[in-house]
Amino acid sequence: MRKPELAAAIAEKTDLSKEKASEVITVITDRIAQALAEGDNVSLIGFGTFEVRNRAERQGKNPQTGAAITIPAAKVPAFKPGKGLKDAVQ
Repeated sequence: MRKPELAAAIAEKTDLSKEKASEVITVITDRIAQALAEGDNVSLIGFGTFEVRNRAERQGKNPQTGAAITIPAAKVPAFKPGKGLKDAVQ
C-alpha cells in the first residue's frame, strides 16, 4: 500500500477528504522523523515503537573491485512492532 492508497482508506473511514487525509499522514511521518532526529523514541501502544539504533563501524567489500572498505558507524531508524501488530499479522 502506498501513501495515496492509505489516504483514500483513511478518507473512506472518516469524514476527511483524501487531500486532508494525505496531509495528516504527512504531518505524522514528519513528526516521527523529527522526534527520531532529536533522539526521542515514538511509541504507539499496540502498534510499535520507532527508535534510533547505533550501527557500529564494520568491514565490507566494494562490489566492483572486491577491495575491502570500512563502512562508518551510523545512526539508523528502526521499528519494533508491538504485540497488537504482531497478532494482526499472524
